[in-house]
Amino acid sequence: QRHNTTKAQSNTHSPNMTFAAAFCFALCASVHRSPSIIQQQHPLPSHMFHSSVSRLARRSALLASRSMSDAVPAFPVEASIRAKLSQQFEPAYLDVINESHMHNVPANSETHFKVVVVSSQFDDIAMPVKRHRLINTALAEEMEGPVHALSIVAKTPTQWEKMIADGKAIPASPSCRGGDGSLPKK
Repeated sequence: QRHNTTKAQSNTHSPNMTFAAAFCFALCASVHRSPSIIQQQHPLPSHMFHSSVSRLARRSALLASRSMSDAVPAFPVEASIRAKLSQQFEPAYLDVINESHMHNVPANSETHFKVVVVSSQFDDIAMPVKRHRLINTALAEEMEGPVHALSIVAKTPTQWEKMIADGKAIPASPSCRGGDGSLPKK
C-alpha cells in the first residue's frame, strides 16, 4: 500500500474528516449495492464502473486519513474557504471546487471556485440572492484577495434531497469569457 496510517496518526483526525471518510465509504458501498442509477447517467462497462468506485473509496480514505494539522495545505485558499463555510454554516454537505484550471491562469492557481453549500440555516431564507450574499460575506477576505470568481449553489437539506432524488446535477459553471481568445482584440 502507498499509505500506512499509524494508530497515533489515526487519533489526530478532525471530526469533519472522520465524517467525510464515513460518508465516502457509505456512498461507495451504496453504489456497489445498487449502481444502476449512477450507471444510467454515466454508462460504463460494469468492471470499469466498479473499479472507478473502488478507486474513489481508496482515495477518499487516504485523504480522510491525513491529519489537517500535520502540514500546510497544498491549496491554502481552498482550505480557507472550506474552513470558513464549515464554521459559518455547519453544512450537511459542502463541496469546494477549484475551477481555476478552466481559465487563463497559471497552473495550480486558486482564483476561480464553485461552492456547494447545503445548510439548514438556509431554511428561513427563500431568496437565493440572500443566501449568496451570506456566503460572499463569509468569504469577504478571499473575495478581496486571491479569488476572482465564485460560483455558488446554496440549498436547504430538503432542496438538496429533492435535487438528488430527481437526478438533477449541480449546474455547470459558465465557460470562460476571456483569455481563451474568444473576445475581440482591442
